[in-house]
Amino acid sequence: MSDPVLTLLKYVFLALLYLFFLRVLRAVWVETREPRATALPAPPPPGAVPTGAVPTGAVPAGPGPVGPEKLVVVSPEAMKGHQFPVGNEMTVGRAGGCAVLLTADTFVSQLHARLFRRDGDIFVEDLGSTNGTFLNGKQVSAPVSIRKGDKIQFGRTTVEVRK
Repeated sequence: MSDPVLTLLKYVFLALLYLFFLRVLRAVWVETREPRATALPAPPPPGAVPTGAVPTGAVPAGPGPVGPEKLVVVSPEAMKGHQFPVGNEMTVGRAGGCAVLLTADTFVSQLHARLFRRDGDIFVEDLGSTNGTFLNGKQVSAPVSIRKGDKIQFGRTTVEVRK
């Protein structure tokens, strides 16, 4: 090959190498940074309680389960059937302190998502995970209300909300 072609190939290789390193650095940065704060849904006006909703004062405080809702793993096959009771606030991820611990799924971030209760509803929120959180096949970008029968995907693990 001629010298100009070899020189061009060297520059192309170098550019690809730098792009690879930048991608690795970005993945590390996203995984180690603090979760970004997101705006929560606005609370209803004082005194207004939707039909069937539990008033704010009636929801006990603390991380323990307060309702019959649970997350049931539907895939992958190795974890199918595992159940996690839904508390007032809980995290999903591979870190040891998570209420929903998914250590076998390497596509789940250390702190992947958060589930919490507000005015009788349960919300799911992505915490800046690398691979995203999906509710019924749509990516979650802000806190979203979940209901019985909804399917939530964290990495390669899918759970269903049941009562």
